[in-house]
Amino acid sequence: MAPDDVRDEVDRIVHAWQRERPDLDVRPLEVLSRVSRLARHLDLARRGAFARHHLETWEFDVLSALRRAGAPYRLSPGVLLNQTLVTSGTMTNRIDRLAEHGLVERLPSPDDRRGVLVQLTAAGLERVDAAFSDLLDVERGLLGGLADEDRDQLAALLRELVTPFDAS
Repeated sequence: MAPDDVRDEVDRIVHAWQRERPDLDVRPLEVLSRVSRLARHLDLARRGAFARHHLETWEFDVLSALRRAGAPYRLSPGVLLNQTLVTSGTMTNRIDRLAEHGLVERLPSPDDRRGVLVQLTAAGLERVDAAFSDLLDVERGLLGGLADEDRDQLAALLRELVTPFDAS
């Protein structure tokens, strides 16, 4: 890469590594460093969207898992564990905090007298729906510079890249 081909910070990093270590193929940086930088920008944008609805990212994760379950918007804590990839103790704490804020409630499981189900309250449903709408607006803005066909191509390429990680 020639110095006049530098268009972003990743180009600068790649150029410097090519200069310093011409014996190495640094092309993976061109993709994965951009993915990493984009992830940081996306995380900040998402946090902002959730904060406007008085939610933390973890709260949105739990509430959105319940919302995606469909009416009556309830799941077992075990299913929530699998969908949010946290430990049992962490999930118990999260459910407790969401219940304290009136966003979820615990109900006895009709299938297991010892079990419970976690269900969105009306306030939880309203909050997650509003936050999700805001999130989509933010994410549309982040992708605004790409044509629809480019977005589709990027989504397909990222799916190929991520699928092996999701399978494990």
